[in-house]
Order: sequence, then C-alpha cells, then structure tokens
Amino acid sequence: MDHAQSAAQPLRALPCGQPLTGRIRVPGDKSISHRALMFGALAEGLTRITGLLEGEDVLRTAAAMRALGGEVVQEGPGAWHVRGQGRGNLAEPADVLDMGNSGTAARLICGILASHPIFAVLTGDASLRRRPMKRVTEPLSACGARFAGRAGGRLPLAIEGAAEARPLDYRLPVASAQVKSAVLLAGLNAPGETRVEEPEATRDHTENMLRHFGAEVSVEVRGTGRLIRLAGQPTLTAADIVVPGDPSSAAFPLVAALVVPGSEVTIRAVGLNPLRTGLFTTLREMGADLTISGERIEGGEPVGDITVRHGALQAAEVPAARAPSMIDEYPILAVAAAFARGTSRFRDLSELRVKESDRLTATAALLAVNGIRVEIEGDDLVVHGSGGTPPPGGGMVETHMDHRIAMSSLVLGLGTRAAVTVDDAAFVDTSFPGFADLMRGLGADMARP
Repeated sequence: MDHAQSAAQPLRALPCGQPLTGRIRVPGDKSISHRALMFGALAEGLTRITGLLEGEDVLRTAAAMRALGGEVVQEGPGAWHVRGQGRGNLAEPADVLDMGNSGTAARLICGILASHPIFAVLTGDASLRRRPMKRVTEPLSACGARFAGRAGGRLPLAIEGAAEARPLDYRLPVASAQVKSAVLLAGLNAPGETRVEEPEATRDHTENMLRHFGAEVSVEVRGTGRLIRLAGQPTLTAADIVVPGDPSSAAFPLVAALVVPGSEVTIRAVGLNPLRTGLFTTLREMGADLTISGERIEGGEPVGDITVRHGALQAAEVPAARAPSMIDEYPILAVAAAFARGTSRFRDLSELRVKESDRLTATAALLAVNGIRVEIEGDDLVVHGSGGTPPPGGGMVETHMDHRIAMSSLVLGLGTRAAVTVDDAAFVDTSFPGFADLMRGLGADMARP
C-alpha cells in the first residue's frame, strides 16, 4: 500500500529534562545493505550477510532480487543469505517491481536491468514516483537499453534491457553515487571497459563491493574528482558481508547528545568510510566533543565507535565540495546549527531539491516553524543559531513523506523550549526501524500527541 494511503502517525518530542546517556548500535548502513543484496544475487554461490538493515527500503530490494531469480532468505535478525545464479543470469520478473520509497534501489536496479536482456517495470510510492529518473536512464540508454516512463522519466518505468550490452563511458554532470553506481552495475554485463568520471568524489561502496566480489576496478584521482574503470563481464564470486552501522542514522542520536545538556552517548560499530563522514568533520569544526575509538576494517569498510558529549557549538561555513560526503545529513546538521553561536551557511545544496522531498525547502521550513531564523539564498541554506540558548520550538512540522525531515525535527524537539510535533513519522522505518524506541532508551521523551 502507498504510504500516502495509510494512516498518518504523528509523533511529538518533548524537551529533555535529563541528559541522554547510553551505549547503542544504530541499524546497518542502508547503502551497503542495498548493494549486499544486489551483488549477492549477481554472484555465483552463497553470500551470507550480517547486520543487514531491515527497513522498508532494503526489504524492497530483497523482494526485487528475489523476483529477479536470486534466493534471498532471512535467517535471523539482520542475518540473511543470498544465493545468486551468476552475472548475466537474472530471470525476467513476473510482476511489477515496487521499490516503495527507495530512490537508491530504483536507480541501482535500473543499472542492473539495463544490461540484461529482460523486460521489467519499476514503480514506487507517491514520493518516489515524483523523483527524476532521467539522470540514470539517459546514460544507461547508451548501453542499448530502452526506457519508457512518465514525463521526466519518472516512475512507473518500463525497462527493456540490452540484448548485447555495450560498455559505457560517462562523465557525471553532477556528483551522484547513485548514477555512478547504476552505470558501473550496467557495465558488469557488458564486454570491454566501462568508465565513469565524477566531478567530486562520492561514496564508493559500489567500488569496494565490486572488488569484494572479485571484479577488477581501478580508481584514478583527478583533481577533486575520480575516474573509475571497470573490466566488464567478470566472474562474481559469493563473498560474506558484515554491514556496519549507518553513519547517516548515527547522526540523529549524535546531534541529540550535542544539544541536550549533560548528555554522553556512544554509538558502536559505525561505518567510517571517508566519503561518508563529512558530518563528523563539520561538527568537529563547530567545536563538537566527538571522539572515535576501536577503529577497524570489516567487510572492506572502516568501522569504529563514536562517543559524543554535549557542549557549546559555533557556527560553520560548509563548502560545496563537502556536500557529496554528507548529502543526507544536512537536515540534522541544520538542527545542530540552530543551537550554535553565530550564523551558519551550507553552500550549494541543489541536490537536496530532488531527494525524498524538496529537502532544502523542507529543512528551512522545519526550522522556521519552530522559531529559528533561516533563509535559502540561491541553493545555500543560512541558519541563524540561538547563541547557546534553547530555540523556541513548539511547531508542527510537515514531513512531506521524508524520514530524515521527521527524525531531524524530533531531535530538534529534545532541545527546544517547547515540544516539536511531526505530522507523520510512519516513514522513519524506511531507514531507521525502532528510532523512537532507541531514543527513548537514551532518555528521550517521544510520544503520540
């Protein structure tokens, strides 16, 4: 059922009368969870996955890979196995593939399907059907695939994969890990070398996982960007995966601890891929007391434990070049900036306009309705901090079916003078199952209004 058709679930966060304390784990990394299921289905043999995020978005990917012929089985909480038939051997799905709210799943699966000679139709919920898909369908068409969708290439989208796929050579006009990954996934089933050049380095989970499953991938740094080369038609061999905690999910309890006086929270086994940790860099620049311990490598990805303590924050100016490493974290960073001394400016957030919602406008609105001065200047977000005193709060936030807007608003409410309410928290489970319960375990007060 469309989320839009299901009953709204409003939720209210009350100002904390006590510090937030505890040691927690956040759900598995969403980006890595999607890719683990996809690569497991494309590889030969049995891949075991531990720590898989079991949110709605990832479960849609699991269902899609099952429909494409993979054996995808849950063995226990976070523990799954995928038995693949090998690259090039996907089955034509018998029904429409419903990707729910997940833009990552929809775009990456477009890449997989583009170079397989099968027909498929993708759809999604009302939010996903509004999101642009031309950014992947246009480059993928060059491999020989054909796409038919609504205006702007939007879902529902019919895909006729190439009978004899051609390798791709594509320069991304804007930095996007999803577009890069879609092109590389299409290149897996094409002969010769597929090349992708990105203007700014974006998260490289796809490249890491390609190597983990036996593909030959090289990366050449070119200024602030990179050129990725993939040798086509490799034999992908099953490989076990440990999914680290999602740094994008860790951001919410982390910022909550920063803004609630007296708090100290440790988040264990968080992914520390340097192309995902722009938020941690920015918060440190703002004066956050944030330490990392127990650094290690798990499944080809760096992992560590993050401890954060409440303290005064200073305003920051975040350069546009940092956006790819923290694109999902701007709403919660804006919440941190609302408590800081001074005026923060986050530059060139145009990419936020095509997320689950127009996330730039929605972020400004969640602050404004809670008495925080904020402006959008071009594609920059400008947040005037409260100077160390709690912002007013008291607002009702329209989430626009966006899980990150909902969670950011609820974190804001833990530190404001009056409670903050969101119109609907139903979508939070797409990326962070059990968010409210985890926050309550730290001492937060979140309840239905």
